[in-house]
Amino acid sequence: MVLALTGCNGTVPAQVQRTPVQEMDGYANATVQTGAQRTGLYLPLLAGKKVAVVTNQTGMIGGVHLVDSLLASGVNVAKVFAPEHGFRGEASAGEHVADERDKRTGLPVVSLYGKDKKPSPAQLAAVDILLFDIQDVGVRFYTYISTLHYVMEAAAEQGKQVIVLDRPNPNGFYVDGPVLDTAFRSFVGMHPVPLVHGLTIGEYAQMINGQGWLKGGAQCDLTVIPCTGYDHATFYALPVRPSPNLPNMSAVYLYPSLGFFEGTSVSVGRGTDKPFQCIGFPGCTLGDYTFTPRPLPGAKDPPYRDRLCRGLDLSTFGEFYTRADPRIDLQWLIGMYNVSPDKAKFFNAFFNKLAGNASLRQAVEQGRTEEEIRATWQQDLEAFKEMRKPYLLYPVPPASSR
Repeated sequence: MVLALTGCNGTVPAQVQRTPVQEMDGYANATVQTGAQRTGLYLPLLAGKKVAVVTNQTGMIGGVHLVDSLLASGVNVAKVFAPEHGFRGEASAGEHVADERDKRTGLPVVSLYGKDKKPSPAQLAAVDILLFDIQDVGVRFYTYISTLHYVMEAAAEQGKQVIVLDRPNPNGFYVDGPVLDTAFRSFVGMHPVPLVHGLTIGEYAQMINGQGWLKGGAQCDLTVIPCTGYDHATFYALPVRPSPNLPNMSAVYLYPSLGFFEGTSVSVGRGTDKPFQCIGFPGCTLGDYTFTPRPLPGAKDPPYRDRLCRGLDLSTFGEFYTRADPRIDLQWLIGMYNVSPDKAKFFNAFFNKLAGNASLRQAVEQGRTEEEIRATWQQDLEAFKEMRKPYLLYPVPPASSR
């Protein structure tokens, strides 16, 4: 069920049209209203219910956190479920997050990134509704959509309702990359979708349901509160960093391309002031940018800690060029592999999980060009774009690349 949905016939309704005077530095935030902001649509659904909120530091309504807003409105919030990086978004990538009690509200916080990634029957026993509000970035290996899957699956098994407060996808203006081979299914890639899937979290939830991806093909009782003023041509600047190492829009735009390096011997700048905006390693001969990773919040023990790295500063490229040419860029992966002094150790076991297949690594090792590699996933992309059409809540521009 989708509440107050407009503009799903492929055209841009008048209330979604953007004008230059409404835009801010090329971003259309001024016209966008997130699902969380549309309190009149979902507060009545929560009245008299015990609510568990699945959220993190991105669950904001202006300057107020969703949880604080709900409590102020008299909603019976029973607990908070937190994804990777924790409720306040401070944990490092991959760091297990422990259960705790939130110091600001006193609410119990249950981690979905510790020993369990799926709410248990006991944790849902005293809950009527799961309210999901997390800002995603539209990339398959970003784990918030995996958390969404397990929340929906647990809700379906326990007969609970899920309400998703939708938010714009900052990478929602294109679709690209290899479609996951389900033989490589993991928490960093659970579904057969492209690396950049072009869906909001609400659209993605509908796809999970509609494609029967929950265990046993179960269906979740799902309601999506959509955004207004948004379509898939929108450039939306995130008001809150979605995780510690995506501090700005340059990092968000570069993340689909640079995330591959997490499965290699190359640093992506964790532990610097430019995470996911620079790449390199000690002794690299490609580029002349230097950086030295140090322990920082969200990067407690970064790769090449306290060692001088050399490579490329891509921060300007990320901010100004990725929107003009929306696609995954493989030139950096190929280039870094070519200058690696020990190619046998360039890739690690994590790479194929990130890629969602074994063929990308093989193609790079075999010296295939970027154009040759990109050609291998075009047919799957077209099939995916057809598959996603029933789940779209917002118009998609007619350009074939999107």
